[in-house]
Amino acid sequence: MGTRRLGFALLAAVVISLAMTSVFYVRISRTQAGARPKTKRVIAAALALQPGSPINAENLTEINWPENVPLEGLLEKKEDAAGHVLMYGVAANQPVLRRDLAASASLGLAAKIPDGMRATAVKTNEITNVAGFIFPGSHVDVLVTLKPDNIVADTQTRTVLQNVQVLSTGTKMDPDPNGKPENVTVVTVLVTPEQSEKLALAQTQGTIHFALRNGADTSSSEVAPVDMAGLAGIPKNPAKPPAPMHSKPFAQPAAKGPDVYSVETLINGKSTITKFVSKTEQE
Repeated sequence: MGTRRLGFALLAAVVISLAMTSVFYVRISRTQAGARPKTKRVIAAALALQPGSPINAENLTEINWPENVPLEGLLEKKEDAAGHVLMYGVAANQPVLRRDLAASASLGLAAKIPDGMRATAVKTNEITNVAGFIFPGSHVDVLVTLKPDNIVADTQTRTVLQNVQVLSTGTKMDPDPNGKPENVTVVTVLVTPEQSEKLALAQTQGTIHFALRNGADTSSSEVAPVDMAGLAGIPKNPAKPPAPMHSKPFAQPAAKGPDVYSVETLINGKSTITKFVSKTEQE
């Protein structure tokens, strides 16, 4: 009889323990569910996508995106991205945004040109393209060396554009994955319409050079042009200030002559005039 009671007591303890555990588990699960941010399904790249490549449904997937992390341009349907061309690369499992997509009619290099911008090609060589280390995606400053009328003294170099993006080198729109330098004869840069005019004029008036920038350096600074005198370290002659109005010398008065006296003498009806100099003047 005592063993049976002990068995019932143990069974009751187990049931009560399971019941209490279940209650605590449900409460903890509800608490964690309430703390977990809400998500929504958005369109992402199923694999790494390169700029200029067309998108199809097989290249896309869906991922959960937290609603409390707003990101402008998120897509919720594959149809919104399929058929477009990428302007910028997208890593695998990263959301595809509307700003990453080119117009459906744009292909190749045109797909990488944002609205309002222009692609301008610049002739280059091994020296001006930094020994082939300029790749698509690099940022450069554009310098021009001007030599008016082939006069060496008037030659000067000035910075005409700063922090412009390189779209392609030669016919390549993507950098070499191994970073191998390649000398090309044409570099295409992304500029505004006003900058494209300035760049076109610079190419006809002088020699173009590129200065490679650190990719994280987006600053712009005032850079004065340098000429032959500045290159040689010769200080420029300061402009002469205009002469003040009172600096003109006054006319000196004419020197006064000595005082002369005349004496007329009559002798036998004959007149004689004798001149004498003042004694003060003689001293």
